[in-house]
Amino acid sequence: MVSILLLLQTHGRMTAKDLAKKLEVSERTIHRDMDALSGTGIPVVAERGQNGGWSLLEDYQTDLTGLKESEIRALFVSPSVHLLEDLGLTRTSEEARNKLIASLPSTYRENAKDVWNRIHIDTSSWRKQKDKTASLEIIKEAIWKEIKLRITYQRADGETDERVVEPLGLVAKGDLWYLVAAKENGDLRNYRVSRIHGADPLNETFVRPGGFDLAQYWSSSTQSFVKTLPSFEVKVEVSQQAFSRLTFTGRFARVMEVGERMSASWIPVTLSFDTEEEATGYLLGFADQVKVIEPVDLQERIVAMAEATVAFYRRME
Repeated sequence: MVSILLLLQTHGRMTAKDLAKKLEVSERTIHRDMDALSGTGIPVVAERGQNGGWSLLEDYQTDLTGLKESEIRALFVSPSVHLLEDLGLTRTSEEARNKLIASLPSTYRENAKDVWNRIHIDTSSWRKQKDKTASLEIIKEAIWKEIKLRITYQRADGETDERVVEPLGLVAKGDLWYLVAAKENGDLRNYRVSRIHGADPLNETFVRPGGFDLAQYWSSSTQSFVKTLPSFEVKVEVSQQAFSRLTFTGRFARVMEVGERMSASWIPVTLSFDTEEEATGYLLGFADQVKVIEPVDLQERIVAMAEATVAFYRRME
């Protein structure tokens, strides 16, 4: 019944069928619960007709006394301060959390506050080198007001061009912001905000696509993007001394598989790189601590690069 109250408070009006589906109960159970709520003085009302359903009387609000302890913890996990700062919502977020705490029963308040001291989320990089997001404020306003933007965008090849887009939403990927927008032909595209060198709002509004779900779109878009990424797989044997450093690579090399030790000194590992050039330069940096097993021709490329490096420094003597 508490869940019914919170759903009605959030959505305004819902049919018995929608409530039953959301709460995984029968419609008969919903009607029985509505009678029970009404009997306790909760102002739930039913309206018949095509657009009818159950709702609460205007201005009625309930507190959060029905929340479970785990649900309270979920609400009070600290959001990313870095991202809140980008959005200009740091103070607003703190005020909202304070209001949530005030609405809790006294027995839960200290528990809720304690969550802030036990879990902290930091999405910034170690070196704190933030992408420039000069156009972020303009983009945010255009998203809320549904205004078209003319953006100057730097492509991956370094060239810039202008395009008119319909801004639909912002997505934070790690500490990077991406704009999801519709092109003039209706196609959806993702734009890295730090590459938007200029954003000018136009005196023209647009209508958001019906049924557009930002989270669902982003999930589908990223899955498609990952499938198109190039991949170059290498089988190596790694010394015990270098193994811990190899598994802390992250950016250039991805550890796909670690096999059983061939001996006390060597560990078989399968690595994946974006390109053969990346693999060559990266593995050369381990010198005699990594042995390339497959592909064999990569051994020859590493030897050639090593010889060229030696020859270069000898010429400098």
